[in-house]
Amino acid sequence: MSLLSLLTVQTLWLSLGLSGQRFPSWGHYDLCKTQVHGDQGLSWDYMACQPEVTQLTKFLKISLDPPNSTCGESPEMYCTLENPYMCNNECDARTLELSHPPELMLDDEGRVPNTFWQSVSWRQFPEPLVVNLTLSWGKSIELTEDIVITFESGRPEQMVLEKSLDHGHTWQPYQFYAVDCLNSFGMESRKARDLTPASVLDIICTEEYSRGYVWKLEKTVRFEIQARFALFGGPRLSDMASLYSRLDTTKELRDFFTVTDLRLRLLRPATGPTSVDPLNLSKYFYAISNLDIRGRCKCHLHANNCIQENGRLSCQCEHNTTGQDCGSCKNGFHGRPWTAGSYLPIPKGTANVSTLSVFSSQVCQCFGHSMRCSYLLLFRAAVCVSCRHRTRGRHCHLCRGGYHRNPSAQLHHHNVCLDCQCNPDGSLHRRCNDTGYCDCKAGVTGPKCDKCLPGYYWHRGCRARVCDNVLTRCENGGVCEDNGRCLCLPPYTGLLCEKHQCKKGTGACVSQSPQDPSFTHLLLSLPALLITANDHGAL
Repeated sequence: MSLLSLLTVQTLWLSLGLSGQRFPSWGHYDLCKTQVHGDQGLSWDYMACQPEVTQLTKFLKISLDPPNSTCGESPEMYCTLENPYMCNNECDARTLELSHPPELMLDDEGRVPNTFWQSVSWRQFPEPLVVNLTLSWGKSIELTEDIVITFESGRPEQMVLEKSLDHGHTWQPYQFYAVDCLNSFGMESRKARDLTPASVLDIICTEEYSRGYVWKLEKTVRFEIQARFALFGGPRLSDMASLYSRLDTTKELRDFFTVTDLRLRLLRPATGPTSVDPLNLSKYFYAISNLDIRGRCKCHLHANNCIQENGRLSCQCEHNTTGQDCGSCKNGFHGRPWTAGSYLPIPKGTANVSTLSVFSSQVCQCFGHSMRCSYLLLFRAAVCVSCRHRTRGRHCHLCRGGYHRNPSAQLHHHNVCLDCQCNPDGSLHRRCNDTGYCDCKAGVTGPKCDKCLPGYYWHRGCRARVCDNVLTRCENGGVCEDNGRCLCLPPYTGLLCEKHQCKKGTGACVSQSPQDPSFTHLLLSLPALLITANDHGAL
């Protein structure tokens, strides 16, 4: 049964003047899917769904801080608040009939004698008697009715109800309670019925459940849930469409009624109309006989059943969703991004089913290199996530940089991509093409860029060849070293030792090499120079 359909039923009871009674548990959103007949035969019609409202205290775990806050570790006699001289109530953890452990807050009401948890007395007065009761479910739940706490002692003069949405890692106040809100918490006193739609999420302090000392008649403290629902559905919850719309479109409002843990911080016990009597501290303590917390497992409208296995509460998810709260899509069902179900349109809502991802007529095809897909809204497509075996791409069908496709392996083989193994000295980078050939530097060749072209020699890559000892000889007695240069004998220099080394102050140097063009020009012009000199001598 849905949270809001329960409120629809409440409308009928209010109209009959039966408010304050327990409402029956029936309504919309109790089916996740139904089979329908169509032209193509039987098919599924998916609907929003959620578990029925139940008493949530049967699933919770209670912890106390400090852990020795329960009475009876050392047997102690307690007095009653209305009669401080009647001190015949004994607490002794060693005796079953006289013990008051936390579990007695959760047992059935109506037992005679009444059962309850009881704290130690205010033995350390004037230090504060502070006890924290933490209620944990281990998963997200949705509150659907007022939380009611029944005190066997007087109601505390100061207390805070807190909530957590992250399993107790962080806490935030739900409501403050005090005899005097201004002095206790610096807040003006307000009541839940004073709230408006704009202030529905306000954290208030109320004096409504702390004033008065006729504790036998005034035992309960409430946290009002239904009064807040009425702010959007009207005083008789006649405008359900408005309430559904608010819950669908306002995440903060949905989160307000969602908890994983509750914490009751008891800050000051009831002391009666007079000041604390330091000579009779055994009458000041906390005692709780019952916790009434009703709601359902939060399954994001993707499950109509919630089960407890091995101490863990979990939704039985439909609509191709999975997780403790049905908060994600199953593997292979990411054709659209996950989203919670919707209450609208009334009465079936919208399931928002996680659909198949289809790649070449295959479901979430990653060729065995990934087990998960993710939906990219920008591209309206699903892609494989965290590709393994050196693959990449939308379907893990390409090789990463530095690897190439193995021609002898199928696409799904774990050795589908091989290392390029490009020589770091001869290649421009470590990547290669699909056939495994690397991009080589100038003068370098070979599939892995580890060989030199003619006219080059290898030396941490390929360098241009200058000389050798067969065809290109060094001149004037020079010796070829590593094909890269000629080691010249003095006084020769140059690439092939073809030039005569210059001396300072002697002017230009004349090459002695017959291969030097200037030397050849000198030899050719020598006869003309000799003729000219003879002519001048004759004159």
